[in-house]
Amino acid sequence: MRGAAVAIGAFDGVHRGHQAVIANAREAAQRLGAPLAVVSFDPHPRRWFQPDAAPFRLMTPGQMARALEPLGVDTLYLLPFDAGMAAMSDETFAREVLAGPQVARNAAGHANGLGIRHAAVGFDFTYGKGRTGSPEGLRRHGEALGFTVCVTDRVDDPGGLKLSSSAVREALNAGDMDRAAAILGRPFAIEGEVVHGDKRGRTIGVPTANIRMGDYMRPAYGVYATRTRLPDGRVLDGVANLGVRPMYELPEPLLEVWLFDFDEDLYGQTVETDLIAFLRGEMTFDSLDALKVQIDADAAAAREALS
Repeated sequence: MRGAAVAIGAFDGVHRGHQAVIANAREAAQRLGAPLAVVSFDPHPRRWFQPDAAPFRLMTPGQMARALEPLGVDTLYLLPFDAGMAAMSDETFAREVLAGPQVARNAAGHANGLGIRHAAVGFDFTYGKGRTGSPEGLRRHGEALGFTVCVTDRVDDPGGLKLSSSAVREALNAGDMDRAAAILGRPFAIEGEVVHGDKRGRTIGVPTANIRMGDYMRPAYGVYATRTRLPDGRVLDGVANLGVRPMYELPEPLLEVWLFDFDEDLYGQTVETDLIAFLRGEMTFDSLDALKVQIDADAAAAREALS
């Protein structure tokens, strides 16, 4: 598990800017004949330092692992971000977490640390207590501890699109799913267990798979054209409401997905739903009949968007 060339960062979203950092780590791994790994953290450091912050995550750890696979990553080191990690100086992190067995040993004499051979980081990478560590500081630590460091410059889309996690969140907040997908390199997706709802949809012929939002960033509330991956690998088109449903208000926001031409029990199963296109914002209706008419219109719009 030691001796890898690694990319280090939170990598929330594994967007195209993150992918550039990982590509530099991959080049080093090939040059050194070393495995390629990513070093990230769980929970996200922002959640540790701002426990009351609004939900902001773009992916779960499982989604991160799957996003890294096609990039050639052999190992994801998902480090627990706890009080001990938060209190580490930049030098201690480099020496005790990143450095090799020849540098860090615990009281029993067993090797600690990842023993990395190379670290790739982004231009704005900071680490260590008080964010005292910088890319140049990491390079100096690496020279002393036996690993090399490369720094990836800011990468922007040729059209001027900013490639960052904050830019993804801005796009999601605006319901601009095309822009979010352009930054991520794939559609934004919500993964979660299908839970029981109020089953109101079944009474009007629209059974939905309901997924809690958890710590996911809240995209614009409203109706989306979707594609959902089931545990058995099937991918199904659908239409979903994301939000609190003003007509029958929910206690917490839900993603409620109506899967087209599908009538099977998904309760307790974990599914992943791509939000392909934002169709409209949430609305209140005067009657159940008006709601049913709008749902039919939404389904037709979703089918058109997905075609």
